[in-house]
Amino acid sequence: MKAVLLDKPAPIEETPLRYSEYDVPTIADDEVLIKVKACGVCRSNLNVIEGVYSRLGIPSLSPIIPGHEIIGLITETGANVKNLVTGDRVGIQPLYSACGICEYCLSAREHLCPNRLITGETVHGGYAEYIKGKDNFVYRVPKELKDHEAAPLFCPGVTAYRAVKQANLTIGKTAAIFGIGGVGHVAVQFAKMTGASVIAVSRSKENLELASKVGADKTVPQDDNLVHEMKKIGYVDSAIVFAPSQEAIDRAQRITKPGGTIVLGVAGDVRKLLFFFEKTIKGTAIGTRHDMKEVLKIASTNKIRIVTNTYPLQEASEVLQKLKGGEIKGRAVLIP
Repeated sequence: MKAVLLDKPAPIEETPLRYSEYDVPTIADDEVLIKVKACGVCRSNLNVIEGVYSRLGIPSLSPIIPGHEIIGLITETGANVKNLVTGDRVGIQPLYSACGICEYCLSAREHLCPNRLITGETVHGGYAEYIKGKDNFVYRVPKELKDHEAAPLFCPGVTAYRAVKQANLTIGKTAAIFGIGGVGHVAVQFAKMTGASVIAVSRSKENLELASKVGADKTVPQDDNLVHEMKKIGYVDSAIVFAPSQEAIDRAQRITKPGGTIVLGVAGDVRKLLFFFEKTIKGTAIGTRHDMKEVLKIASTNKIRIVTNTYPLQEASEVLQKLKGGEIKGRAVLIP
């Protein structure tokens, strides 16, 4: 099969990816073989490729096929697979599998399992013509969704959904969402579903326009005047940060009301907090299997709009360079 492989991390400008032949995966009894129809391109793919995660002590398989938001058709099933059949259209999210026996798995928080495998990092991902998946971590895709529209549900979709859940939004509350890219523009839509008022924050005029199109009540530039502007508008009950910037994290903490919640979907430092303001800071990472199923159910009713741009698989390196340069609006999707 054709696949995009990373042998050794390096800046994407140095073209560390190679498009070449690779063996079609061999499946075990509890696995299925999937012919990939579409795979989204995520900034965390870039972090793997450029060695950001390895420098943080997060190991990756080498060589590795990146990609973790995948749609495809099942072409083969293992001997013990009972709930899926050849021809099913399915998806795989970043959470490739978990142990099933730890405290996190037993409390339906399998995305926190210490023995979890991550698609495109510790097992081969979807920048390829074929991928294998664990039968209990593969999801049927509603027929209402096109391949390129459905693929991003498996990372930005579930990531945005869980972040909004972590923010505890309800009718009458206010939320600020920092970073209106592939994940942020989806988070705006999920946040609106809670009945909250949503303020989109971004450096990009184009991304603020996108936020308005998908339902943001207000848009505010992410600049030195942000805190002053938010003081006039009113501070928020919750802030959700997807912008990969320390400034965004700092400003999110400043514009959140006492007793409010800051949800971080990016890495960074947390500023000193005065304890008597009782602010809560939470991390958020991908989502559980239950979260994923809920996202697909919501998407099947056409309540979520994900802006996508499609490219051939062999252009993966060029697409990732565009992503790094801020040239991708919405989500890029690779088509084998």
